[in-house]
Amino acid sequence: MTYLHERRKALGGYMPVRNPKPITIKAPSLESFADVIAGSQGRPSMTTAGFVAILRSMLKHPAIGKLIVPIIPDEARTFGMDSLFRQCGIYASQGQLYKPVDSEMFLYYKEAKDGQILEEGITEAGSMASFTAAGTAYSNYGVPMIPFFIYYSMFGFQRIGDLIWAFADSRGKGFLMGGTAGRTTLAGEGLQHQDGHSHVLASTVPSCVTFDPAYAYEIAIIVQDGIRRMYELNESIFYYITIYNEFYEQPAMPEGCQAGVLKGLYKFKASENGPAVAQLFGSGPILNEALSAQKILAERYQVSTDVWSVTSYNELRRDALSVERWNRLHPASPQRRPYLLDALHGSDGPIIAASDYMKIVPDQLSPWLQGRLVTLGTDGFGRSENREHLRRFFEINAASIVCATLSRLARDGNFDVKSAQKAFVDLGVETESADPVTR
Repeated sequence: MTYLHERRKALGGYMPVRNPKPITIKAPSLESFADVIAGSQGRPSMTTAGFVAILRSMLKHPAIGKLIVPIIPDEARTFGMDSLFRQCGIYASQGQLYKPVDSEMFLYYKEAKDGQILEEGITEAGSMASFTAAGTAYSNYGVPMIPFFIYYSMFGFQRIGDLIWAFADSRGKGFLMGGTAGRTTLAGEGLQHQDGHSHVLASTVPSCVTFDPAYAYEIAIIVQDGIRRMYELNESIFYYITIYNEFYEQPAMPEGCQAGVLKGLYKFKASENGPAVAQLFGSGPILNEALSAQKILAERYQVSTDVWSVTSYNELRRDALSVERWNRLHPASPQRRPYLLDALHGSDGPIIAASDYMKIVPDQLSPWLQGRLVTLGTDGFGRSENREHLRRFFEINAASIVCATLSRLARDGNFDVKSAQKAFVDLGVETESADPVTR
């Protein structure tokens, strides 16, 4: 027995124990992404391109560059990541064994023994295995790697959700990047690509921090803070961030927005025509529809509204639930308020939340908004169409946001009912069409 106890002690004890080496990584400063947070200077760009610029900057970073692991299942060119091939190469254990047909091009397909990109072919499961190996390397091998797994958002939690759950259970760290995201934003490729529910599925994973940013500077803020939380503060979390392939101007980072971006909500554009009587919520590219609706409401209907960027409904809900639990467990102490209510303090009127995801995503906030919330989302299968038609079909375009705002104001007695009815006609919003979820 003495011998057996000694052997077991030499092998590390009777129960599995995690003894990871201390992580000494420091997150790059936000200023290191200066080109991204400065905006696109009037040129249209995609948030996917903004993310690629962030990734390119980190790959060059003297301290963490060698620890970055880009993982792509076949779609590098779709995501605009082919510019990274020449910079750091695709890993191939035996080097490049053939001459690529695009070898004369600047952005040619380059494999190398010391390549850093893992391009795995059409296999999300295989890519997730690589993501798990890299995301748990800090514990298993004492090497704190920072993986970024970029894939079609529809092919993540729906297709390989059990592997993502196992990754979370292993305390994996890293970033899942849901590319070409949204149910109406990736158009013309069929229903198999149109993701309207990955944020719903992501919300079921306790250690998954989810974000749906509208602009590149929001991604920079989130990624920088994510590295800080995972590798400086050693939190056992990982990130799911949706990125899009729609071209529109990327604004410069507004002053003082960082805390709101990370908490999930901040006012992006206040009313320019007096106090707002309604609040418009938008996420991802649909924030632009909210901005268009704000302009129409002000110019055509003399209705003033504020526009808010909601970067994470899931994080807002988690914060509110945490505060609610604390209040329940401390009945003798003054009540705390969730960030959601603090951010909205003094912002009156109904809240019209438009999302490229199912209505249940914004609806998570209903318990704390006292009946103020009107949700527009993409429940249903949808169609293979262009963005304009899809957003009209799902009733999340600017015209639908305007009509939803006027309808709610009319029901509250704050807008003329007949004028609200006329707005539906004037803006071409059908009132007798079938519910999108049924067709």
